[in-house]
Amino acid sequence: MSNSKLILVLGDQLSWSNPAIAAADPQTDGIILAEVREEASYVPHNRHKMVLIFSAMRHFAQALRDQGFTVYYTEIGAGLGSLEEACSAALKQHPAKSVEVCSPGEHRLLAAMLQWSDRLGVPVNLLEDTRFLASNDDFTAWAAGRKQLRMEYFYREMRKRYDLLLDDQDPCGGQWNYDADNRKGWRNQVPIPEREDVPPDAITQKVIDEVLEYFPDNPGDLSQFRLAVTHEGAQEQFDWFCRYTLADFGNYQDALPEESPWVFHSLISMYLNCGLLEPLALCQRVEAEYRAERCSLAAAEGFIRQILGWREYVRGIYWLLMPEYAERNTFDARRPLPDFFWNAETDMRCLQRALSQSLDLGYAHHIQRLMVIGNFALLAGLDVHSVCAWYLAVYVDAYEWVELPNTSGMALFADEGAMASKPYAASGKYIQKQGNHCKQCRYNPAKMTGDEACPYNSLYWHFIDRNADLLSSNPRMGLIMGNWRKRDPEEKQAITAWADTLLEQL
Repeated sequence: MSNSKLILVLGDQLSWSNPAIAAADPQTDGIILAEVREEASYVPHNRHKMVLIFSAMRHFAQALRDQGFTVYYTEIGAGLGSLEEACSAALKQHPAKSVEVCSPGEHRLLAAMLQWSDRLGVPVNLLEDTRFLASNDDFTAWAAGRKQLRMEYFYREMRKRYDLLLDDQDPCGGQWNYDADNRKGWRNQVPIPEREDVPPDAITQKVIDEVLEYFPDNPGDLSQFRLAVTHEGAQEQFDWFCRYTLADFGNYQDALPEESPWVFHSLISMYLNCGLLEPLALCQRVEAEYRAERCSLAAAEGFIRQILGWREYVRGIYWLLMPEYAERNTFDARRPLPDFFWNAETDMRCLQRALSQSLDLGYAHHIQRLMVIGNFALLAGLDVHSVCAWYLAVYVDAYEWVELPNTSGMALFADEGAMASKPYAASGKYIQKQGNHCKQCRYNPAKMTGDEACPYNSLYWHFIDRNADLLSSNPRMGLIMGNWRKRDPEEKQAITAWADTLLEQL
């Protein structure tokens, strides 16, 4: 076996196009898959995420064995500490000339892997993750010399590169972006299709039992576990989306309804981010649905923009600016995270729904994450590191490469404007417009101060007031800042004083 390799497959790399697997020889090379305490515990991961990853890993291991590979698998119950320990143990059973692994998606793990060669006694070769549609070098080249790294211009280049939604090199319909057509609020206009649960098989049920045993205090109501854990199962979930909800996805992708946590969303980001689905195939399928007139151009473009544009863009930002990026804190926000982020015990209906859904299911759509939870964290000045760690912990699709830019850059505007041109701050009126939570809430979105007033309202102006020096230099904030400056001084004092009262109660 001296000419053989050991290939480490991470839990978010369960793809047949993983470059380490694609180049492997089942006759000589061994595969390492390991459920280890370090990766399961560096934040209190949602139990839905752990069940998804562990079960998907076990199913993938069986598929590898079926192809003739020798698989060295460690289950969470073995108590193995780290991935390095898993490699060391496998090398004792399978002496190899090298260990190969597709480059990880977190800077923390990459920094550790760069130290492994000396300690393991064999070369550890990190392979570029070719499962993404833009390499780190591609993004670095695009970013070079640009004063602003705006997603829209990157996205247009990616559309051209992959020939998606183009007619003779021009964008379908004559424009690149149809986001303005995808912002309808929710008033129960059309029925939301019922999604079928995915019954757990024996492997998944065993994982559920183990996660409940070993992680009793983590968030996640596993009585509601409904995720696919194989490539075939994930594809079936995407096929269901294309058939039943893609047509309405565009219209209501920003909606905040009481009636459903899923609305018309695809629910495939967790599969895409762990390797059970491939990004280009998804985009091509949705374009085909548009060409066949089974969905609108706005719906198709909105979906493709999230994957081909946004997903690739945030990964590019992450690797371009890390590790310094993680330390940025534009507004010096350091207020401790309120307990209700972990128990959802708040009277703000929109926030309570988004938090409880996130904790119980490991899922919330982008407007809940950005304009409900993230908006509150921004307005209240919650500690940037704590908020980012919370997002990384609670969501099934969260890995640092995607979570950190979305949270720090978009939700908190903590990255000094690297991603967004202005803070995504809003009062209760925005939330009222996008859904029907306010009807079930004890707070009134039309009131600014007093016990019945929506807390988002006074907190919004408190945020504007305390950050006036920084925000006044932002050209996109000019109208808002002018509005605040013109207000009656007594009114301003009453608003900020009420907001101070709310912040003290946190």
